[in-house]
Amino acid sequence: MPITIDVISDVVCPWCYIGKRRLEAALALWAKDHPGDQPRVQWHPFELNPTMARTGMDRQQYLAEKFGGPERAKQIYARVEAAGAEVGIPFEFGLMQIQPNTVQAHRLVAWAADAARQGELMEVLFRGYFLEQRDLTSDAVLAALAASAGLDGEAALAFLGTDVGMDDVRTEEAAAQRMGVSGVPFFVIDQRFGLSGAQPEGEIVAAMEEAFATAAAA
Repeated sequence: MPITIDVISDVVCPWCYIGKRRLEAALALWAKDHPGDQPRVQWHPFELNPTMARTGMDRQQYLAEKFGGPERAKQIYARVEAAGAEVGIPFEFGLMQIQPNTVQAHRLVAWAADAARQGELMEVLFRGYFLEQRDLTSDAVLAALAASAGLDGEAALAFLGTDVGMDDVRTEEAAAQRMGVSGVPFFVIDQRFGLSGAQPEGEIVAAMEEAFATAAAA
């Protein structure tokens, strides 16, 4: 059986986008040494701002409340931008207008699991938010992004208009809290090894190799 990689993340977390790029690099390295044993990747919800209104809030107001203002935020995001540039992500934090609530996006990602499209959907959600300044509080925008990830956009919009899957998102978030996850991204390799943060691909591969070796020896 292939090993599993469970990724706990939020679609408005820039380090999670960086972590996705590093995971992809790790999977490419893994494939060279383990052809035919590609791990199964699953994505799980984490809300950086779980109490935020469903309509989100003005980005400048958010920065003022979280960091004390745009100048302090600019200093903090400079490191993120540098890390993003290393993996080909041209972050444009200064162009963002809305800080969204992400529970609808997480419901959509869970829904995409049935079509095995979680990875593609996470990519378009990250790109839509960070690079295209799309409003992730809009069900119509989320459905359009789902369609661009190869999902049925009309079905996605209909799903988002219900509360189906909301309890599942809350259950998964509670499970992450019980595991002690307080920041994301967080990687769980084969349900046994945890990696916190956007680790370099070498660290991810090392954890995968350990999981693979110990599973084979069991």
